[in-house]
Amino acid sequence: MSAEEKTAKLVRTPFGRLAGGTEIDAYHLSNASGFAARILTYGAIIQAIEAPDRQGRIADLVMGYASLQDYLDKPQFFGALVGRYGNRIAGGHFTLEGQDYSLALTNPPNALHGGVVGFDKVAWAVETASDGAEALLRLRYVSADGEEGYPGRLTTHVTYRLGADNALAIEYRATTEAPTVLNLTNHSYFNLAGEGTGDILDHVALLDADGFTPVDETLIPTGEIRAVADTPFDFRTPRRIGDRIRDARDRQILYGRGYDHNFVLRERQPGNPTRAARVVDPASGRVLEVLTDQPGMQFYTANFLVGDRVGKSGRFYRQGDAFCLETQHFPDSPNHPEFPSTVLRPGEEFRSTTIFRFSVD
Repeated sequence: MSAEEKTAKLVRTPFGRLAGGTEIDAYHLSNASGFAARILTYGAIIQAIEAPDRQGRIADLVMGYASLQDYLDKPQFFGALVGRYGNRIAGGHFTLEGQDYSLALTNPPNALHGGVVGFDKVAWAVETASDGAEALLRLRYVSADGEEGYPGRLTTHVTYRLGADNALAIEYRATTEAPTVLNLTNHSYFNLAGEGTGDILDHVALLDADGFTPVDETLIPTGEIRAVADTPFDFRTPRRIGDRIRDARDRQILYGRGYDHNFVLRERQPGNPTRAARVVDPASGRVLEVLTDQPGMQFYTANFLVGDRVGKSGRFYRQGDAFCLETQHFPDSPNHPEFPSTVLRPGEEFRSTTIFRFSVD
């Protein structure tokens, strides 16, 4: 296929160096309609996603930084691949096959998002970078046995695919040399009007979930699966995100300072990603659909941003300026045997796919 015939392109550019000298690159994946994503080899981060509105105007729709130094100095999980364990583990402790494991309390009194130096803060190796009918980038990271307190030498691959359909697919694969726990996700912060343009309270969301996992005051699941009916968590039909985000009558809203909860997705099959969410920005007409084969999804409305982070646009990021839809297993699953298991054993392969699909309304 000649360069003129390519329907998707991939371009590599330098993005800086780590203190030890490791070079970090940015890979720009794009198609002929102007849809594009930029992936960093640091943290396997999605630094940008660009998509047209109903007038054909292109905007960057995810929070992120303009420089590598900002990612190093002011980490916030913007667009990051989170691992080994996305979300929280109570008290930084779990037991696996009779052995106790202790993790760093990165969100006291709990562990959060993989540790002090999780998968979001390491350099990933490039295995494949190609374009043609689709632009494809495959990255690999090998996590040592005991890294951040987790057992087993773990090899993880993540593949980003962008084709003609204005969708970015993320494929996760992982194998381990000893029993471990694993919960991989992507932590992109979306604003369909454009990053840095204001809040997302007028965005309209539909979530394909009949239940959610309520939490205690430290945001650890209680073990209950609660019906969303007659609660601020009912997005089974489209609703403005801002309609009940400040409903102080609901203790769960108070605990999360808004939405920061795992939604229990309707039954789905491994290897068959189906729709988990649809979010629309009525002003621009942009639509994001999230498809996954995972059992849960964290809906988070950037409640802990306090206006001290300056993004790519040169604007401060504030509470409520974005939303996250983190496809996942449930938080604290290693301590809740009633939840879907996150245990990965030798001889098994973890496989999962999430798709961010964009269109206009």
